Amino acid sequence: MKFRAICENHLYSKAYSKGKRAVTSALAVYVLPDYAAKRLAKAHPEKRVMNRIGLTTSTKLGGAVVRSRCRRIMREGLRSIEKKKELKAGFLIVIAARAAAVKLKSTDIEKQLDVAFTKLDMYTQ
Repeated sequence: MKFRAICENHLYSKAYSKGKRAVTSALAVYVLPDYAAKRLAKAHPEKRVMNRIGLTTSTKLGGAVVRSRCRRIMREGLRSIEKKKELKAGFLIVIAARAAAVKLKSTDIEKQLDVAFTKLDMYTQ
């Protein structure tokens, strides 16, 4: 499934400053309710509310190849989480990679995301 991306910088800033945060050794996850979710649902072909996802990697992690690999692995970990459990809809979710994420595989990132989403109470019952 393709994710709807966060494209505006001000939404990243809002998620960082006002959102709930869960930090693991390799990731920091920020969650904020998306106030434009209902408006965006009208434009969606299935008319359903979706989460908007933002992935960030700092230049401190390494070069462009390393940062792109981290983003790919985070995307795959998020996909596998959504296959197993259903996330609550209508949120801005920003996932920031930390230095430990460079060495991890997608299964490790999946476990870290699971821990973070559990802390943030993002799973539907």
